[in-house]
Amino acid sequence: MTQTAPIPVTVVGASGRMGRMLIEAVRENPAVVLTGATERPGHPWIGRDLGEALGGAPMGVTVEDDPLEAFARSRAVLDFTAPAATLAHAALAAQARCVHVIGTTGFGDEDLARLSAAARHAVIVRAGNMSLGVNLLTMLTRKVAKALDESFDIEILEMHHNRKVDAPSGTALMLGEAAAEGRGTTLAEAAERARDGMCGPRKPGAIGFASLRGGDVVGEHEVIFAGAGERIVLRHVATDRMLFARGAVRAAIWGQDRKPGEYDMLDVLGLERD
Repeated sequence: MTQTAPIPVTVVGASGRMGRMLIEAVRENPAVVLTGATERPGHPWIGRDLGEALGGAPMGVTVEDDPLEAFARSRAVLDFTAPAATLAHAALAAQARCVHVIGTTGFGDEDLARLSAAARHAVIVRAGNMSLGVNLLTMLTRKVAKALDESFDIEILEMHHNRKVDAPSGTALMLGEAAAEGRGTTLAEAAERARDGMCGPRKPGAIGFASLRGGDVVGEHEVIFAGAGERIVLRHVATDRMLFARGAVRAAIWGQDRKPGEYDMLDVLGLERD
């Protein structure tokens, strides 16, 4: 039987919490091989062997500050950085025709338009959450929202560690979009993100958000459908960040030889949208 060569992969933001997780996930999967690791210019890891920078044995991969050079040697890029960095990476990944797997959150509408432009030339797999469980939760949220009328209020609650910089989380917004789609509206029209002081009664049809931050919580999400005399609660709890990293590697493998375009984890997992 013919042995397929491992897919060369670059991890950007290698020194970060998720960067380290992604490196570990690549190294444990024989279908991929780490060929590149990048960091911002001036970072103390630049020019060092990645394994030694991580405090272990040499890995034969030098940390670089030129993403394009690393992308040129790769067929996939794993990116859990920040919106501005990810947008720059998207243009370079499109130029190198790499599959760009994006777990970054916090994009604005203009940012998303730029990602769409890059996706005309290469595969982009972007998801607010890379786990199987959360994507199943997204499907269920859409189905339940579609089945219930506006007499059931929808509230989305999320909690993360105290170092998370954006709110609501990308996963919470993904769930909100699913709920809005099920209701036949858009999240831009239905979202109610903050309540403080004399904010008045809840608006019919609103999709509310609440964000909690504390400790080292990996990620907890609840979608609450509250009606008269009853509540339906859909909940997902993540206890290990490696599930996100492994999902990203799975997306990188899935994206090989796909047509350029924008995809998400429902596509990767082969889950039906309706």
